[in-house]
Amino acid sequence: MNQRTIVSDVFIEGVGLHTGSFVTMKFKPAPENYGIRFQRMDLPDQPIIAADVSKVVSTNRGTTLQEGVAQVWTVEHVLSALAGLEIDNVLIELDGPEIPIKDGSAMDFVNILIGSGIVEQNAEREYFKIIEPISFEDETTGAEFLALPSEKLEITTMIDFNSKTLAPQYASLEHIEDYKTEIAPCRTFVFLHELEALLDQNLIKGGDLNNAIVIVDRLMSQEELDELAKKLNKPSVKVEREGVLNTIKPYFDNEPARHKLLDVLGDLALVGKPILGNILTKKPGHKLNIEFARILKKKLIEQKKMQGVPHYDPDKAPIFNTLQIQAMLPHRYPFLMVDKIIEITDKSVVGIKNISINEALFQGHFPGNPVFPGVLQIEAMAQTGGIMVLSMQEEPNAWDTYFLKIDNAKFKQKVLPGDTLIIKMELVAPVRRGIVQMLGTAYVGSKLVCEADLTAQIVKR
Repeated sequence: MNQRTIVSDVFIEGVGLHTGSFVTMKFKPAPENYGIRFQRMDLPDQPIIAADVSKVVSTNRGTTLQEGVAQVWTVEHVLSALAGLEIDNVLIELDGPEIPIKDGSAMDFVNILIGSGIVEQNAEREYFKIIEPISFEDETTGAEFLALPSEKLEITTMIDFNSKTLAPQYASLEHIEDYKTEIAPCRTFVFLHELEALLDQNLIKGGDLNNAIVIVDRLMSQEELDELAKKLNKPSVKVEREGVLNTIKPYFDNEPARHKLLDVLGDLALVGKPILGNILTKKPGHKLNIEFARILKKKLIEQKKMQGVPHYDPDKAPIFNTLQIQAMLPHRYPFLMVDKIIEITDKSVVGIKNISINEALFQGHFPGNPVFPGVLQIEAMAQTGGIMVLSMQEEPNAWDTYFLKIDNAKFKQKVLPGDTLIIKMELVAPVRRGIVQMLGTAYVGSKLVCEADLTAQIVKR
């Protein structure tokens, strides 16, 4: 499937649950690869905050993002709606600090986004595909998270509050197409003892019992109920049936579990890519959802790096063999660090360096425990990149390549005699005035062993 955005601007307004601030939100179409971003129109310079797990600063009764001094509170429901409708690119403008709570579900967001129209864009959607089990467990709460390989997104959520009033429940979403009817309408819930504590902490200023199912987990006198009604600006409240205040009627017997699933989907949207995998959660909450999102984000970054691993087929004839390389580079034994070039384009090149125990350097570098030096891995990268740029010149052997800068060099794993170093160099900018900027990565098999940003200049000899 290709990426998607909305057709036209749409507005929604309401009160933030915790701040009590009245906020107007505008959803705007965004270009391909833009992602989901929030913009605080009421602040100087109108700062933009990306919907990314790295921007999370609080998970106290909701998920809060921050960039500089700008914050956006309670983003999980609107992110859940966008993920549930498979919308990839949207800018959300706000004139206040918090997403409107509306009825405590994602349904109002779903309806307004569908009303705007959803359109497919030209760029392909990039997924985060779970290729191996990824697990996380919190010993303090007993919460568990597990992501398993699957060809589609599936989520199962189980809740257990050790409560006589609210029994253990579970909810599942097997097809994302069912999100609108099965998950989006499900409202948040709160235990009565939590409600009293939140009111005393001056939170839920925008709570009015129309946006939450209140679970009565202790007996209350009518006098106490009247006091609660006063705090909530209600004429009266009463326990209409066992365990629930008479404010709103549940849509489903397992609505609390379904709402927790709604929250999980919204919080995991902060990974930054739609997930293909089977997500199983037990006792989730915003803090732990975000911890798991951070683990998944780290795996996504690792996976993206490994997508660039070049394939080396020793049976395939090289583009340039050693003699052809020597015709371009001035380096000779013991400093020629490239044995052959197996792939070359106008933007990248892949070279091979076979590490032998007969390398002259091993006589003095860790004798008895030979390790190929990191600085020579960088040199091998430079020579490989030099071959690509020099091959573009009319007289390749009339030019030399000189380092200008090495940035972000990282050595991930030892390189030993017997290893075959696979070196990939990619241009990150067009070559101008002989200045070459390249991203270098080196692998042994499928394992990344070295990476660096290199800048060099080619000079007529």
